[in-house]
Amino acid sequence: MSKPGAERSSEHGDAESSTTERITVGEYQSSEADYLIYVLHAATYAFARSYVEGKRVLDFGCGTGYGTAELAKLATEVVGVDIAAEAVDYATTHYGRDNLAFHRIGPVQTDDLPFDADSFDVVVSFQVIEHVDDVERYLHEIKRVLRPGGQFLCVTPDRRLRLFPGQRPWNEFHVTEYSPRQLEAVLQRAFPRVELLGMTAGPRVLSAELRRYRRSRLLTYPVTFPGIPDRWRLTGVRLIKRLLGGRAAGRAASTAGTARTFDFGPEDVVVAPAASPSVNIVAVVGS
Repeated sequence: MSKPGAERSSEHGDAESSTTERITVGEYQSSEADYLIYVLHAATYAFARSYVEGKRVLDFGCGTGYGTAELAKLATEVVGVDIAAEAVDYATTHYGRDNLAFHRIGPVQTDDLPFDADSFDVVVSFQVIEHVDDVERYLHEIKRVLRPGGQFLCVTPDRRLRLFPGQRPWNEFHVTEYSPRQLEAVLQRAFPRVELLGMTAGPRVLSAELRRYRRSRLLTYPVTFPGIPDRWRLTGVRLIKRLLGGRAAGRAASTAGTARTFDFGPEDVVVAPAASPSVNIVAVVGS
């Protein structure tokens, strides 16, 4: 999904639909909350750099492509794929390199990846697995295109901060959000080696994001409680989003076209074992 972010495209639904989650780097400079999303995505790709040097790499859920292009500075070849045509068009136009290509794909639950088996040394897929309703097939396709001994890097939100126990996602585009234990169990069904890390930063960086998590899980709990049918959940979270949208639109209008500067960046993000508070789970998986 899209970077930023694969939180930017939904495998759950019409492959042609576009979401407000798929935006470009410049659009992350108008507010601290949006800038933090960019910082976390940029830090994710920075973490991946040490795994891709001299390798053939697939970015599964490349979005608008800026992170994919960063990997191409070190990798032998990088291919970025996404289900959104507009994201792939943007990436192709803005991030051309001789060793970098972008392709549109169909939803993973119905379409195979358009690559032969054993095609890539590394597959990265950031902020995607939470959008996928057929995770077994998603992981099967990743394993199929990985060469023996290859590595899969997977990053997804850590539900322990975002949700109450058993709560359904308040992000309408997320099918499932995982705890580290849940993600490890899912990945181990397809891959023999799974190492989990956390992604965090200091209170100065994360305070606004943590407040957003607390507010969102409380506001949406009446429509995201454990066991609620997905149709009811989606209807409810979309209604709440519309009801709150007026104020958000007003704030966006007041800052439209205004690029701000902030006193933190990707270098302030830490990826480490047992990182706390962990906003994202980082999985390093061996085939």
